[in-house]
Amino acid sequence: MSRDREEDAFRWEGDGDPTLDAPTSEPAAPADSPRVADLPAGFTAVGRGSEDAAGTAAIDREPAVEGDVAARDETPAAPLGNAMLIALGVLGGVYALWVIGWIIGGLRLQGAAQYLVADVMFQGSFWLAVLAAPIWFATTFLLTRGSRAWVRLVWLIAGVVLLVPWPFVMMGTVGQ
Repeated sequence: MSRDREEDAFRWEGDGDPTLDAPTSEPAAPADSPRVADLPAGFTAVGRGSEDAAGTAAIDREPAVEGDVAARDETPAAPLGNAMLIALGVLGGVYALWVIGWIIGGLRLQGAAQYLVADVMFQGSFWLAVLAAPIWFATTFLLTRGSRAWVRLVWLIAGVVLLVPWPFVMMGTVGQ
């Protein structure tokens, strides 16, 4: 087989069309982009730095910070998968039910608690118990942004176990 026959397998009719060719260089920077020479003291040229017709590099304006290289090299976090979104929705629903359970259970205990603690103390602890579930969910969600998905799930499941509304579980809506 000749060399021309082998290369024909990798070509299509119309391959010679210049509009289909990939650009060989980066596009020129816009005319109004900042130049390296225009930078104030303390700023460095960051970015791809394409050059315009005059040969001046176009740059992004960012303050020069030592040790900032790692921050620029970070890749954006991958979006959550379907399973993780469903798990977050289910756990969020459980946390919402825990809030309702703490409200119902706490209000059922209000009459009995008047004999044990002052009303101000009961109200403070009641609202702290009611808000514990959403605070745990939000704190876990924010503090585990950079962690793996299973770490977030472990902390959320731990919160579900720790924040069970015991007054509701023990007395229910009607009581014993």
